[in-house]
Amino acid sequence: MALLLFLCICLVLMLGYPVAFTLAGMALLFAGIGTLSGDFNPMLLNALPSRLYGVLNNPILMAVPLFVFMGTVLEKSKVAEQLLTSMAELFGRFRGGLIFSVFFVGMLLAASTGIVGATVVTMGLMSLPALINRGYSPSFSAGAICATGTLGQIIPPSIALILLGDVLSNAYQQAQLSMGIFSPKSVSVGDLFAGALIPGLVLVGLYCLYTLFLIYRKPERFPAVAEQGQLDSQFWLRTAWALLPPLILILMVLGSILLGVATPTEAASVGGAGALVIALLKRQLTLKGLKEVMLSTVKVTSMVFLILIGASIFSLVFRGLGGEELIHQLFSNMPGGVIGAMILVMAVIFLLGFILDFIEITFVVVPLVAPILLAMGLDPVWLGIMIAVNLQTSFLTPPFGFALFYLRGVAKDLVTSGQIYKGVIPFVMIQLLLMLLLSIWPELATWLPQQIYG
Repeated sequence: MALLLFLCICLVLMLGYPVAFTLAGMALLFAGIGTLSGDFNPMLLNALPSRLYGVLNNPILMAVPLFVFMGTVLEKSKVAEQLLTSMAELFGRFRGGLIFSVFFVGMLLAASTGIVGATVVTMGLMSLPALINRGYSPSFSAGAICATGTLGQIIPPSIALILLGDVLSNAYQQAQLSMGIFSPKSVSVGDLFAGALIPGLVLVGLYCLYTLFLIYRKPERFPAVAEQGQLDSQFWLRTAWALLPPLILILMVLGSILLGVATPTEAASVGGAGALVIALLKRQLTLKGLKEVMLSTVKVTSMVFLILIGASIFSLVFRGLGGEELIHQLFSNMPGGVIGAMILVMAVIFLLGFILDFIEITFVVVPLVAPILLAMGLDPVWLGIMIAVNLQTSFLTPPFGFALFYLRGVAKDLVTSGQIYKGVIPFVMIQLLLMLLLSIWPELATWLPQQIYG
């Protein structure tokens, strides 16, 4: 019954029905069928009100609307546009300079918005026409923009890491209790933020190294677009004005979380207020724009919490139908032990990333598999970073990657779908390489949290 429930949900989702209502509706339908067949105890549903109250009263999840608000305000205030103009003027004098500008600005935009779709759309609108018009390869340009856009999954402060932090904390405590540890430790959002810093920077570094290799092999494909003249003081003032406000804001928000000065929710509130100040200083804060930002924030927040409510109902019914025991038996009989179980989970999450957003996967799949994997001895921070990079790779992989659809929607006639698919393949390989590096050296994800938090 539990396996049939999961398969039916996947099928209904592929038909295009809303995720939250599919999760809740199918779960309640199978709860009714299970009650009639004697496979489900309806008294378990009495726990549902307290579960839902716990979801809506979770202080960590309050950071989600605040970070969404911060990112949307920065997006509307044309921070990325000014950054890209300044960086293109600085690096455009060198071969491939525009691509490095895209990587740098995309990294900052990913850190400020934390939303893949917003980053891909913004970078696609601003940089794709400039790259193609200046002679850069359409396929490589499209691939670089998509790859840079997905950095929002891994570079903190990422909404994906906030949601993963809350889910993994509960899973880690559940795993420890199952092992007889009655004073369980928890994993915080700050742990995941610290764990994601080095892998995120390594990934950007690998993008740059790959681009340098291509410039060495085929320099004619990466023309310089600006004269090698001296940069005057006015340029440096424009660059500082474009770069310093968002950079200071990101450092304040991220630094306060990593140093333990503020909780993620408190830091997010500072980020939201700081974004408003930046928009005001840049004269981009209007009543109409603020209304659009608030409406967008409410929509995203409502979607997140509605999916979380549906996922809570699904999780309760799935466990009541014996799904947890089924997964435990599957992992226990898996060839290769914990390595085989980890490979299976990563493969399932990768495939589900084609049809589900990271929010659904975080709330539906991770709570089912994470307690068992953590009970098998995996580090929760390492597991969280691996899941984030895996989802990032899935969102980039043809033909179903979400990032590809976002860029296709704004690219119009500049590139074809085939060129986008061709351009992202090398970057998918680079992200798979990062996952391999994390598997060989877990310290890439665990060293910094240990140094900060002990």
